[in-house]
Amino acid sequence: MMRPRTPLLSPWLARPLAMHRATYIKVAIAAVLTNFFALATSLYSMTVYNRIVPNNATDSLIALSIGIAIVIIFDFILRLLRGYFIDVAGHDVDARLGADVFQTLISMQLANKHGSSGAFAGLLREFETLREFFASATIVVLVDLPFVLLFLLVIWAVAGPVVLVPLLMLPLVVGAAFVVQPGLDRMAGGALALGFSKQGVMVETIGGLETVKATAAGTMLKKRWQAAVDESANIALRSRLLASFATNVAASAQQIVYVGVVLYGVFLIADGKLTSGSLIAASILAGRCVAPLTQVAGLLTRLSSTRAAYGRLDSFMSAAGELADGASPVRRARLEGRISFRNVVFHYPGSTTRVLDGVSFDIEPGEKVAFVGRVGSGKSTIGRLVMGLYQPTEGQVLIDGADVRQLHPDDLRRNIGAVLQDVTLFSGSIRDNITLGDPAIDDAELLRLAKLSGTHDFVGQIANGFDLKLADRGEGLSGGQRQSIAIARALGNTPPLIIFDEPTSAMDNQSETALVTRLEAELRGRTFVLVTHRQPMLKLVDRIIIINAGKITAQGPRDDVLRSLAVGQG
Repeated sequence: MMRPRTPLLSPWLARPLAMHRATYIKVAIAAVLTNFFALATSLYSMTVYNRIVPNNATDSLIALSIGIAIVIIFDFILRLLRGYFIDVAGHDVDARLGADVFQTLISMQLANKHGSSGAFAGLLREFETLREFFASATIVVLVDLPFVLLFLLVIWAVAGPVVLVPLLMLPLVVGAAFVVQPGLDRMAGGALALGFSKQGVMVETIGGLETVKATAAGTMLKKRWQAAVDESANIALRSRLLASFATNVAASAQQIVYVGVVLYGVFLIADGKLTSGSLIAASILAGRCVAPLTQVAGLLTRLSSTRAAYGRLDSFMSAAGELADGASPVRRARLEGRISFRNVVFHYPGSTTRVLDGVSFDIEPGEKVAFVGRVGSGKSTIGRLVMGLYQPTEGQVLIDGADVRQLHPDDLRRNIGAVLQDVTLFSGSIRDNITLGDPAIDDAELLRLAKLSGTHDFVGQIANGFDLKLADRGEGLSGGQRQSIAIARALGNTPPLIIFDEPTSAMDNQSETALVTRLEAELRGRTFVLVTHRQPMLKLVDRIIIINAGKITAQGPRDDVLRSLAVGQG
């Protein structure tokens, strides 16, 4: 039984390239014609020196020159068209691949997110490397290669044994490129890893610059950065030396070919076996013959970095997404908010520690439940599983009776309003951050959400109001202000299921108490899941579930559980 043949390129790259097959064919045709036109100039020179000059045939010279001028004009037009087609195809491939890369990022399972944020940001550089390789002169170089044989045949036809000079030099040019290739491949992989490490240090330092200064961590981070920079520079130096060796061999070979053709040709002329016109034509064609191989030398040196970039991107693009290929998830426009855990076991990727160990519970629609426990007990993980951010290792998480893995992620999260423990704001206005999940929210609803969450308390004192532009991650706002914006964002579009994970940890007591009062009416009729260490927020719930070391150790009505806790502490 024959094994299916592995495709040369993965579908995510092959598809956008295949969509421009017709464009690339046009580029190839233009390249073919320009190579044929290159023959015209050499044959023109040979005719002038062999026929026109000895006979002083100026009329023929004018006619011949007009003809070659027309050829040059067409050659110019074809080169412009060739560049235009390459740029247009490259632009479209760039746009499609860029969209696919970002879609893969936002659709990937969090379990597959390996590496630092800097490493993920480094994907952009690898994407540029890949795009440049496929959308540049690569096609032209590949089309030019077969014409090396044509030029050799024409040299043999017009200058006989002179063809031996370029023929002997071609293996040297190609051999030099292939000799350095293994070394370039090894260094390209190392350079890629170091580039990610370097970028990771930079991104982490920028993101935590306040902490870096407060903890005097600059010296340590600088050493880490400098070590990556030094090693990266060393690899880059060795790569350039190898690449320049192949390129310089090709450049020197081109000059040697020219000198060798002239030298050998002069002796042939002296023996009466060659004309001066044929020698000039042969010297021009010899240069054209070696030129594509000179480009191949450069192409092979770029191939190493391109292969490394492709491998990294292919691994990223092939990572499992939240929706498996060909899957048909259940669509639910509106959920009731019933949550059921059935013997759920969970551990995070790369760890064998059970964060949840055999957890089972039911939350009815409209019920309000708080999860309480020590740090690291697994409380926040429950919210992540409900939102489908991670999948249970064992057991089932059910929403309205359907396994969360069977629900479409968009429908699931559209029905959930969530405030995560680590609040993330994005560059843009306060309005943009509140309406992030639903840009259709009007001003009246925006104002209602702001008053409900407490955002209006400080926005009303700002000249720009909701249009105030925030820095990255909302820098410049206090932790409590960021949390109030996140609460407003979570309550937009009145989702039937609300998940709050330490939503008031950075708020003062007065702000928290006022928020609780406002939320009591807002949460009526909605399922509410709360993770908190703050006593005031517990006024919003009907039931408390206590988690300890990934297991449920107690649960019951709020007041009963609080009394038992008070007795236990007493």
